[in-house]
Amino acid sequence: MGPGLRRDDVEFYLGHSTMTSHLRPGIIAALAVLALDQASKAWLLFVFDIARRGAVAVTPFFDLVLAWNTGISYGWFQGEGATGQAVLLAVKIVAVIVLAIWMARSRTLLATVALGLIIGGAIGNAIDRFTYGAVVDFVLFHVQIGGKPFNWYVFNLADAAIVAGVAALLYDSLLGVPAAKAP
Repeated sequence: MGPGLRRDDVEFYLGHSTMTSHLRPGIIAALAVLALDQASKAWLLFVFDIARRGAVAVTPFFDLVLAWNTGISYGWFQGEGATGQAVLLAVKIVAVIVLAIWMARSRTLLATVALGLIIGGAIGNAIDRFTYGAVVDFVLFHVQIGGKPFNWYVFNLADAAIVAGVAALLYDSLLGVPAAKAP
């Protein structure tokens, strides 16, 4: 390689560092979630035309519905108007940056993929908020017990990815492989 230059140095400068290969699963997870989330929303809005069809029963416990969520989780802060939307978008941008830094520093494959799921979901919902002024939610699970209906919150694929990512992070931090102890 030449005096004072190692193969690792060349790979780093050419962009093929170990960090890049370490991040690849997380980046792939983020891009997959983002693509699936946005494709499902576009299909439901513009091809299936869920706004015109209204609620569509898929199974006895699962419906496709259209809900515009102007708030955050579980519809919190829905009445905050344009200023609230801008603040939520700014918070989401900062959160994605912080999560990306965390992902770059993660030491396990599970944490890297989990953070990728969260990042992809957050970006997918941020695109909705920027494009439509609200997040497109469409999945409704429900059950009827004793004649009384119980509905879960309406959500989307991005939300499901975020929840799965958080669950995987919890598993990784509580039950995953313990970090090696320094001598």
